[in-house]
Amino acid sequence: MTLTLILGGARSGKSRRAEALARETGLEGIYLATAEPMDADMAARIAKHREDRAAHGWTTVEEPLALAAALAGEARPGRMVLVECLTTWLTNLMVHGRDLEAATAEFLAWCAAPTGPAILVSNEVGFGIVPEHKMARDFRDHAGRLHQRVAEHAARVELVVAGIPMTVKG
Repeated sequence: MTLTLILGGARSGKSRRAEALARETGLEGIYLATAEPMDADMAARIAKHREDRAAHGWTTVEEPLALAAALAGEARPGRMVLVECLTTWLTNLMVHGRDLEAATAEFLAWCAAPTGPAILVSNEVGFGIVPEHKMARDFRDHAGRLHQRVAEHAARVELVVAGIPMTVKG
């Protein structure tokens, strides 16, 4: 099964690119969302995303922590799963004190043998300065390692900058 990784900065156009690639397949679309409503602003953003996705024919499945299990349940031939986004999922794991190594190992095992086509969206956070605080450095390091390992399994990797996708692999 085909696995695609789309990376980019905040508001780079990576989600729009991922959605366009998913639509091109003509397959049923499942939007696997990882965000949690941590405050009123985030709750409003999530509600807006739900509404927008429904208007465009997406079925949204929300899973902030058990990503590998959700993918195993939702991904199958004839269905395109778009995961938005891996760095939000990592943040959730850290905030909830979950075992990052175990969760990422389970997720990477799914990536090694996906049960259906998937597009994974994530924020590229390694282009900036070294963060001042330990938790931020740990997050950046975990994200960078995760991206490398997912990219090993992906047939296609793109980096989106200013709305322009650049092929890194594939």
